[in-house]
Amino acid sequence: MANPLDLQEQEQLDELKAFWKQYGNAITWALTLALLAFSAWSGWNWWQREQGVKAGAMFEELDKAAVAGDADRAQRVMTDLKERYPRTTYAHQGALLAARVLADKGRRDDARAALTWVAEQAPDDTYRALARLRLAAILLDGKKHDEALKLLEATMPPEFASLTADRRGDVLMAMGRREEALAAYRSAYQGMDDKTDYRRLVEAKLAALGASPAASGAMR
Repeated sequence: MANPLDLQEQEQLDELKAFWKQYGNAITWALTLALLAFSAWSGWNWWQREQGVKAGAMFEELDKAAVAGDADRAQRVMTDLKERYPRTTYAHQGALLAARVLADKGRRDDARAALTWVAEQAPDDTYRALARLRLAAILLDGKKHDEALKLLEATMPPEFASLTADRRGDVLMAMGRREEALAAYRSAYQGMDDKTDYRRLVEAKLAALGASPAASGAMR
């Protein structure tokens, strides 16, 4: 004869069997999906780390080429970096660095292509803003003033407002639009911290136009 403990255990076992029969498949699938999700997340993190390490190594190679002033090598490494790891920060940093070397060597079109890629593809606002400012300078050197102005009309992060105004002033001066350039320089000057060295350059531009910050009321 079964004792009360045996009957109680049997009832619990029957309840467990009934529960598992009703919900077992759902629990199994939930656990399976959770494990798959965890595996995918772990795999993604591993892949991201691997991408970062490899892209970092290529950026170091690009940096060495930049220090050596080797534009051909810098462009080759940058192209590989863009093709293999286009979503990494190193790719956008590398394109900016390569563009500087290419521009210094007079390869304006190659520098423009690199900067255009960053301006259009970089997910980071800062990199896009830097690329636009440098690209505007290249367009200015190439006397493509309308293109430069249009580029500078793009939305920029607030911290780049003064630099953008200064670059706009340079383009407007090159176009002979003195009063508009003067207004742009004043805007740039007013937006810069008085401890910023770059502010002195803008002040010199205003002075060259006969409108020193103090005389024109631009002094903060």
